[in-house]
Order: sequence, then C-alpha cells, then structure tokens
Amino acid sequence: MAYSLSSLSNRHPSLPPEPVTTGALRTIHTVRQNVDTVAIPRVHLAVEREAGNAASRVVVFDGDVCRIGTHSSNDLVLSDPTVSRFHCRLTRGESAWRVTDSGSLNGTLVNGVGVRDADVLEGGAVMIGDSVVRVHAAEPEQNAELAMVPVFGSLAGTSRTMRKLYALLQKVAGSDINVLIYGESGTGKELVATEIVQRSTRADKAFVIVDCGAISPNLVESELFGHVRGAFTGADRDRIGAFEAADDGTVFLDEIGELPLELQPKLLRALEAREIRRVGETRARKVNVRVISATNRELEREVNKGRFREDLYFRLAVLGVQVPPLRERLEDLQILIRVFLNALGMPEQERLFPPPVLEEMAKHDWPGNVRELRNYVERTVVLQSASPAQKAPPSKSSPRLESGSQVDARIPFKIAKDQVIEDFERAYLAALLDSAGGNMSKAARSAGMDRMYLHRLVQKHGLRGGGNGK
Repeated sequence: MAYSLSSLSNRHPSLPPEPVTTGALRTIHTVRQNVDTVAIPRVHLAVEREAGNAASRVVVFDGDVCRIGTHSSNDLVLSDPTVSRFHCRLTRGESAWRVTDSGSLNGTLVNGVGVRDADVLEGGAVMIGDSVVRVHAAEPEQNAELAMVPVFGSLAGTSRTMRKLYALLQKVAGSDINVLIYGESGTGKELVATEIVQRSTRADKAFVIVDCGAISPNLVESELFGHVRGAFTGADRDRIGAFEAADDGTVFLDEIGELPLELQPKLLRALEAREIRRVGETRARKVNVRVISATNRELEREVNKGRFREDLYFRLAVLGVQVPPLRERLEDLQILIRVFLNALGMPEQERLFPPPVLEEMAKHDWPGNVRELRNYVERTVVLQSASPAQKAPPSKSSPRLESGSQVDARIPFKIAKDQVIEDFERAYLAALLDSAGGNMSKAARSAGMDRMYLHRLVQKHGLRGGGNGK
C-alpha cells in the first residue's frame, strides 16, 4: 500500500510546503531557503602493512560507507591474497567510524581483537588478512545540499538519512541503469522501487514484481522467463514470464538473495544478452527491460561464501541504494504515524500518540521497521480503550508471550483473540528463527511448516529471517 501526506488536513506547522506532484512523473520543487547543507564525512586510511606490497600509502575517502577488499570495485583495494574480495566496510557513525566484516575468510581484527562489527577509535588499527590499515577521521572538505521536504512520493520522513535517500533516488530515476536496493525487512524497499519507476522514462510502461523468496524453487525459472505447453508436469498451456510481460518496462526482483544458485547463470544471461528462453523452448526472445532488485541480505557476504555469483551481483548492482532502518531515523516517528492515520481515514486519532507515548516509542528498536510501526498504529487505533502502558511497543528484550497476562473484557472477543494469536505467532517465530540461526529451511523443518508459509508469516510480522538462505 502507498502512503502519501498530500491530503493531510492537520499538517505540522514546522513542516515545509508540500512538494508539487504532476501526473505520473512527480518531482520535488524547493526554494533556496529550504536547503540544508550537510558536511560529507572524510577518513584517511593509512595502509601500514600490505602483503605483496612493500610500500605504505594513504587513501583519502569522502562518503558515508567505505568498502575494503581485493576486488577492483572496492573503495580501498588491497593486493593481499589473504584478503577476501569484499572483506569489510567502514561506516560513519555518530561518534566514530564503524567496521563491519562482510563474511571474510580470515576475519577482521580491531587493535588485535577479532570482531564482526565494532567502533574504530581515532588512530585505531584494523587488521585485514595480513594487512594493517590505520583509521584517521579527518575534517570534511565537501558539502552536500539536501532539500528540506517531508515526502518523496510515497516515502515520508524529514530525517537527514531520508533526505539523502530522496536526493539519490531523484538522480537514479533519471537513468536507465540496473539498481540494487538494500534494506532490512519492512523498510519499504518496494516503495523505493516504485518511486524510481514512476520518475523514470519507463513510467508509463509495465512494472512487474517478482518475489523470489515466495516462489517454489522449481517454479522460479517459469515465473521469470515463462514456459511452453508440456515443458513440465502441470504446464497445460504456454505462459509468458515476468521479463516478457515487462518488455520495454521494468522488472522488480524482490528478495533477489533467495534466487537459487543454479538459476543465477540464466538470469545473468538475460541481463547480458537481453534475451530469454521460455522453459522447454530453444528459441531466444529479445526483451528490453530495466531490472531493479532488492534484498535484505548482504550480497557481498553471499558472494564471499559462494552462495551468490559475483558476475551477477555486479550486473544487478550497477548502482546500490541503501534504505535505512527505522531505528536510525526515529525522528520520523511522528510524520509516519500521521501518514498511517491518514491512510486509515482517521487523522483525528493522533491524540492517541501524545509526547509521552512518542518518547516511549523512541526507546524501541523496531526490528520490523516501518511495517511493524504501521501494524502498531493500526492496533492502537483498534484498541484505543487500552491503558497507556499497553500502548507501548513490545520490549525488544523479551519476545516471550506472558501466559498470565491480564484480559481486558471491554475488548470484543474476536479482536482480543486475534491479538493473542498475533502475539503468539510473533513470539514463536522470533524464537524459532533464533534457534535456527536465521536459516528459513532449517526453521521450517524444525517447526513442521511449509517453507513458503513460514516465509509469509515472517514477512507479515516484520521479522528478520532467511539470512542464511536455504
């Protein structure tokens, strides 16, 4: 469902004017005084030791995320054979640069301690394979201008992270390159893809969505490329696939990280040759599509582990877009609540979210992101007779369902029953995924459930699942 602030009747007085929308191609118009100037972070990376290269060197990087590895696409490229293709990345945090290992073969150490992710203090040494890189934060020398707007089509938020996203999407939409959208489950990756398409030159053409994680592996090829009658059991007629249906338009491959490894070469061929073959057919058919894909996995980690083809990764990720999790933009809570209430046709229910409730909501880490927030807002509107204590989001430290919880007889039986079932499902799934290490197939086997049904439940509750694939 798409949400917009365009029809809100009680806009917050501190928000700037609405963007102008015209037809299918919606653009944001701003005046000069509604621009925020933001410094671009800078870091000096001193390579003090590098296997295979005796000379030390210093690399200066401007930006929020610096990737390190042996592949030429990295921001810092090392020649050390003990370094993985995509070894780790540095991300600028509020007080320090943070290093995150990308599933490397030999691991990442900070000041001699092995880490998966950790803050690197000024002058800290990061050991990558047999190489050592010392991190020095530097004064920014470049600035970026961010428009002070509350919405970008169906996306809402005034935080800097969201306004940076708006600026990037505006540039991406003007091109025709393939885009890979990263983000946790529930952050709104499909909305981002939709906004790119609606501002592109293919806006009036077909937009076909394929959820690679919700299709049985033996049917994915047919979904993508179609099949001819008799190609397999049950194929009683010819069927076109997503690529043919989207000819001259756009295909959105959601959860591309779930695509079976054996099908990845066929997708790669379709992208490189711009042609497809239906299952059971030898004739190639030319197609002209733009491919936008999305994933909640770290595909660089999947490439390191051999679970995703490197050449396909680069074909899909000509340009990457990172969608921030809700916990990194909690200042957007109020504006998102207004969007959801407006979509429900109940803007007056904002009274249910006074400042004390918003303060409590800001203490929650929202693992299900915007999807979890939407569910919480809808539940609060339905159960508005609940006490303030019951309106607080569930504690991140305890997903367990309390067996002795008090029953509110003022709530209709069906609503109360549905709420108990929903709470149980979420608590059970959280514990199940935790015990299975995020492996969806293992979790499904342990619970005696169909994997596709488990996947739908995980998506429904905004949980992080499927991180380890099949």
